[in-house]
Amino acid sequence: MTTSADQTARATPLVRAALAARCPRCEVGPLFEGWVRFAPRCRACGLDISQFNVGDGPAAFLILIVGGLVTALALFLQLAASPPFWVHILLWVPLTTVLVVLCLRASKAALLILEYRNQAREGRLAAQPTVPDETP
Repeated sequence: MTTSADQTARATPLVRAALAARCPRCEVGPLFEGWVRFAPRCRACGLDISQFNVGDGPAAFLILIVGGLVTALALFLQLAASPPFWVHILLWVPLTTVLVVLCLRASKAALLILEYRNQAREGRLAAQPTVPDETP
């Protein structure tokens, strides 16, 4: 049986829910205690947030996405203007760092929300249906 809070959480689009960084169950309590550190429990509904483990997945995805974007922009700039190498260093290293740091909170929230919505847990397999053996 699903509660109205669960139905509301599933109805909220993932991007909006991740940017709001609220509890995936009640969407009231804050998901984070610090900038990127999850709170142990939701202050509003008591959901145990510590049971979820997003690991390094959000950082790895961000590095790949931001790295691809910055590489494409750097190639475009090089082909269009041919600036010296130091211009690339001064431009792209800080931009990459800022983009990853700013997007890390939302990506961690998105992965945790997906874990909650799909009932995924670390090291747990879904129960497989058993098929009765019908050999005589």
